[in-house]
Amino acid sequence: MSLQRQVMAKMLGKRDENMEKEALEWIFNVLGEPQPEGAFEDILKDGQVLCRLMNKLCPGCIPKINTSGGDFKMMENVNKFSDAMRKYGVPIVDMFQTADLYEKKDVGTVVNAIHALGRTTYQHPEWPGPWLGPRPAEEHKREFSEEVLAAGRAHIGLQAGTNKGASQAGDTTGAQRRVILGK
Repeated sequence: MSLQRQVMAKMLGKRDENMEKEALEWIFNVLGEPQPEGAFEDILKDGQVLCRLMNKLCPGCIPKINTSGGDFKMMENVNKFSDAMRKYGVPIVDMFQTADLYEKKDVGTVVNAIHALGRTTYQHPEWPGPWLGPRPAEEHKREFSEEVLAAGRAHIGLQAGTNKGASQAGDTTGAQRRVILGK
């Protein structure tokens, strides 16, 4: 098997068809458009759908979407989408590179980024839905009185460990280290 085929097999192994399907359904539900036929990466490759998606989530965040031109113009759309995602609040670890989508180098990363965008919409109360993925956990800070904190410090839980006075003094189990001199 050639190296190129091995790399392609590895890339395809990272893809999840169900996640791709969910992402496309969510995108076209948000846009209010029928979902076109075709492969995930081919539908999104030129970045136009992605830019329209961001403009629905955050109106006006991508003022000009390139609809014609060469490869460079279409790749510029994907870059604009990535910048808008970052400004919208998607963590940088969930982002993808333009080549991951445009050159189909790592489509699995693109799918994960779109799911991260869907989770980020929960943090925007102005967005009425639909959402993609589970709602992220929120911080629930607890306040304890000084009396409760003092009682907690006085209690020694079993997690701290107890051996009822036993120690390892005199323990001779296991191999002992022997130093041999003169050899």
